[in-house]
Amino acid sequence: MDRKHNPALTQRARELRKNMTQEEKQLWYQFLRTYPLRFLRQKVIDNYIVDFYCHEARLVIELDGSQHYEKDGLLRDQIRTERIEQRGLTVLRIPNNAIWENFEGVCAYIDEAVKGSACVNWQ
Repeated sequence: MDRKHNPALTQRARELRKNMTQEEKQLWYQFLRTYPLRFLRQKVIDNYIVDFYCHEARLVIELDGSQHYEKDGLLRDQIRTERIEQRGLTVLRIPNNAIWENFEGVCAYIDEAVKGSACVNWQ
């Protein structure tokens, strides 16, 4: 792994930030944007654009729509997750429907993952 990210994806990441899904918008505007640690949207890592990233917690959050649960999607996601985790990051995969059905639970899950990170020093 010689590069931290693929600079060719930077423009696409900008476009995705401008055109977030409804689930990404809800998670961003109602939770992550004001979270005590800084999260970034549509961050380029390696050859991927991840939905949300927190450097201090070494945490990636991916919101998964139905296409992620088809055979090809599952395999691509597995490879993607393994590649990202090789960089010492933790990947949380959250189904889109969980945002609508249990938003408070999703927020608590993310909060627990951040606080459980060995990288974060909570005062």
